Amino acid sequence: MDMVLGIDVGGTSIKVGLFTPEGELLDERKITTTELVSEQAFAAVTGAITEFIAEHDAGPEDVIACGLDVPGPVADDGTLGIIANVELDPKGFVAAFKAAFPQASIAFVNDANAAALGEMWAGSAKGATSCVVIAVGTGVGAGVVANGRLVAGAFGAAGEAGHVTVNRDETRQCGCGRYGCLEQYASAQGIVRTYLEECERRGVKPADVEHATDTLSVFRALADGDECAKYAVEVMCDYLGLVMSQISCIVDPELYLIGGGVAGAFDTFAPMLRERFDAYALKPSRAARIEVASLGNQAAMYGSAYEALRIRRESRTPSLD
Repeated sequence: MDMVLGIDVGGTSIKVGLFTPEGELLDERKITTTELVSEQAFAAVTGAITEFIAEHDAGPEDVIACGLDVPGPVADDGTLGIIANVELDPKGFVAAFKAAFPQASIAFVNDANAAALGEMWAGSAKGATSCVVIAVGTGVGAGVVANGRLVAGAFGAAGEAGHVTVNRDETRQCGCGRYGCLEQYASAQGIVRTYLEECERRGVKPADVEHATDTLSVFRALADGDECAKYAVEVMCDYLGLVMSQISCIVDPELYLIGGGVAGAFDTFAPMLRERFDAYALKPSRAARIEVASLGNQAAMYGSAYEALRIRRESRTPSLD
């Protein structure tokens, strides 16, 4: 039986999805990892995955495709740029999977891009030919798919929507080293910071916010009629709608999906986001649908598996030359 692996690489663990070539998720497993920089660490991971698929009466030779996604930009040549929160030797990691699963095509993709592919394969974007999935969580990332193909960019930075400059007067420095990035306003941290700053500016007591990314408390405050919470969400929607309108000028997708932790409040802010996108977008692009992503934290597993399958199928297609 042919098997496909989708592997979502995180800082302290990886999530492994076992799929059929048709996209059915058979099982998934979380594997705790150490720093992925040594042969010993690679062997521990591939060994655990081999044991996992053995539970389904399969061996390494049954794996026909294996997708790996990581939290960082992956260039056309497979090299990795900046990577957040993961100690990883990408060349060694990929080589270990090639050796462990010799029949498999290997894909190595950015996690946000993988999430976009996953939503198109088996999620809310199924049937669409173009979409942009925007993950709004601790940061803001995006995956772009056009004409059914991932748009990763020559240097892997396509879809870095969180680092589009939206405020040239901003004095706070973003984690990327620049200023005025969307991430400063539309991420969970940005929403909470805007809320607390607005409370201070107005001289009012804020709701109890437990931590720097506690948007749940901000949205609860909004439901209770808190004007500062309303302001913070309006700022988020205004800047996010602005960036989406600019993406439409370049890519013009038929569908935007909002994912990430903040997507849990999608029904609360969706009308506001729709209004701001329509206000900024070119008239033809206003037909784009804005919906919530459906695969949650499984999306990248699905997408990395899909990309590995695509590579396999294209490599086996006879040339017309």
